[in-house]
Amino acid sequence: MRASRQITAVFGVLLIACIAGSVLLLRGLDRLRSHATLEEVLYIPSPKAIKRLSLGYDGLLADIYWTRAVQYFGNKHNVGAENFNLLAPLLEITTALDPHLVVAYEYGSNFLAPHPPNGAGMPDRAIKLDEFGIRNNPDEWRLYYNLGFIYYTELHDYAHAADAFARGSRVPHAHPFLKILAGQMAEHAGDLQTARAMWSLTYDTAQEKSIRANAAAHLRALQVDEDVSALEAVVVRFRQKTGQFPASFGELVRLGWLRGIPVDPLRHPYKLMADGRRGTSLRGCPSSCHRTKTYLRHFLFAMFGSFPA
Repeated sequence: MRASRQITAVFGVLLIACIAGSVLLLRGLDRLRSHATLEEVLYIPSPKAIKRLSLGYDGLLADIYWTRAVQYFGNKHNVGAENFNLLAPLLEITTALDPHLVVAYEYGSNFLAPHPPNGAGMPDRAIKLDEFGIRNNPDEWRLYYNLGFIYYTELHDYAHAADAFARGSRVPHAHPFLKILAGQMAEHAGDLQTARAMWSLTYDTAQEKSIRANAAAHLRALQVDEDVSALEAVVVRFRQKTGQFPASFGELVRLGWLRGIPVDPLRHPYKLMADGRRGTSLRGCPSSCHRTKTYLRHFLFAMFGSFPA
């Protein structure tokens, strides 16, 4: 009997503690009103503490916190606020309670990343949120898109943007345009080998003619980049040896520096233009090589309703 009473007492204490925790949690939720102050809304700021006190209602509380996060951002945005300090904690609590609430990552990162008043100006927290979402939802290709978009538009980090888009392109049923974005970002980052691999994969696997044509144009542009770098190196060596720029590629051919007049992937001859003030420039990329940015912007607008500046 004594052991039974001890067990009953222990469970009684635990029950009281749970009830007290629930009361505190409900008080905290009750203070999550659209006009609540910063201190009031962060009455229970710890995601782990709230999860322990949720008594199994994780999904319900996640929905509540997500609703409050949207209300908080909307109110701040409407008044042109510069301070969104509460937004990241609200989103982190939401996703800790329900790691599979994909909408919270998709929109939450877009709330966090832009500079005020359009957003919280916290791209690092947005990246952290998206990476948490990807770990818990590895087959959601839009999360990789969001991550790459933040790296591209907010941080101008083309290498990480290319990596995010490339990771997303390998997800089952991912939109094929992620391969194009990965190639575009790798190109911006100067990683020609990765860019060529992504554009080649896009060309080989894309079904739409416009996407294949775009990939082919980029592959030609990458070849032009390599050709120009090699030809510029020849011109530099010539100047170092002779003290002057070559008059034309024909002169370099006659002197044995080149095997023939160089041409671009569409068989258009490159032109060498001497400029005493700026050195030497080379031109040869066909107009199709420069159309990608406009195509990319139009595609993003059609697919997602927005595009990078």
